[in-house]
Amino acid sequence: MRLVLVGPPGAGKGTQAQFIASNLSIPKISTGDIFRANVSGGTELGKLAKTYMDRGDLVPDEVTIAMVRDRLGEDDAQDGFLLDGFPRNVRQAEILRDMLKDWGQALDLVLNLVVDDDEVVRRLAGRRTCGQCGRIWHVEFDDKKDDVCDACGGKLFQRDDDKEDTVRHRLEVYQEQTAPLISFYADEGILKGVDATGPVEEITQRAMEVLRPFAG
Repeated sequence: MRLVLVGPPGAGKGTQAQFIASNLSIPKISTGDIFRANVSGGTELGKLAKTYMDRGDLVPDEVTIAMVRDRLGEDDAQDGFLLDGFPRNVRQAEILRDMLKDWGQALDLVLNLVVDDDEVVRRLAGRRTCGQCGRIWHVEFDDKKDDVCDACGGKLFQRDDDKEDTVRHRLEVYQEQTAPLISFYADEGILKGVDATGPVEEITQRAMEVLRPFAG
């Protein structure tokens, strides 16, 4: 099965991608993993990407797409894959479609994790990170009433990108960039939405119920 996972920041894409890929026995492929593998492996694409990353610049689409093409060409992805974090816009989606078409393949499904903005803010703005061991706690889900890490005693802090104003801005950017992508896949007839609220296990169950008819 060839699958793309989309959803706003805080929707739990990374967690669900891991569970879904494991259930379907296909590799989970994220752009972050691809970048790290290329950079640590010293590939030509990795060296090129690193020049942008070291300057704090975004890696151009062309470099990202070339890395994705190489990864999808590997043996373990021939019978299916789950893409997380790619494509991010309609242009990338069109290139991915054409790439797969050249290989006699096509996406089976695009799974959209649906969660409203207030729930995303609740999830992300409630996170606190330990400055000593790096563990993440949540003021609501972990019932944290103090600013001390229960694991190591370190002091907890709120990362800048977890602050409410920043989270809401990230959601605005996501809507601007991804709403056209979701429309694109809806028009292709391969988009399915999954309610991404509630316990992780329940969300995975909902996703698998949607995927079952497509998984053969």
